[in-house]
This record gives sequence, structure tokens and C-alpha cells, in this order.
Amino acid sequence: MRRFHLALSTHDLPASIEEYNRRLGQQPVSIVAGEYALWRTESLNISVRQDVSVPAGQLRHVAWEDDSVSEFSSESDCNGILWERFSFANQCEEIVSLWPEATIKA
Repeated sequence: MRRFHLALSTHDLPASIEEYNRRLGQQPVSIVAGEYALWRTESLNISVRQDVSVPAGQLRHVAWEDDSVSEFSSESDCNGILWERFSFANQCEEIVSLWPEATIKA
């Protein structure tokens, strides 16, 4: 299974969580208070990260969440956009390495 991943910055995580809950019709699988939220739908993996060092809504990176991938990889495309490729297990490991208190629903 592959899901397209979209990572965005925000300056207001609670408002972003409320907005994307409504737009996606579901709750995040992971919330790190004041820092991060992650949703996974059947075809989309979207994360929002509190980051006041960049404009709100700015694209942080895109990716493919791919069950067949054994390790994380990344590269920039011809437009300078960072593309990552990872499994959900890789993503969970990264989240927990950044925020050890994080919980993630499968």
C-alpha cells in the first residue's frame, strides 16, 4: 500500500488540528502537544508541524509512505522540493526519536 505524504508547517497547531480533522473527516493518529499532528487516510498521510521559523502553510516536504520500503530515503527534485520515502514503521521511529512521549495509533 502506498500513501502520498504531505508535510506542512503551522503557527497554530490547535487550529490546524481542528481544520484538518474537519477536512479529512477523522482524528489524527498522533498528536504531540504544541509540536506535531499526523493523519493517515486510505490514500493520504499528512503531517502538520508547529514551526514559527517558516511561513504558516509552507510545504516542508512530500513523500510516499510505502509498506514495501525497508529504510527511510530522501532526495530533492529538479524544483528543490524534498521527497522522502518511508514505511509507516520508519515514520513512527522518526516521530518517537523527536518526541519520546509521542503515541501513535496504527
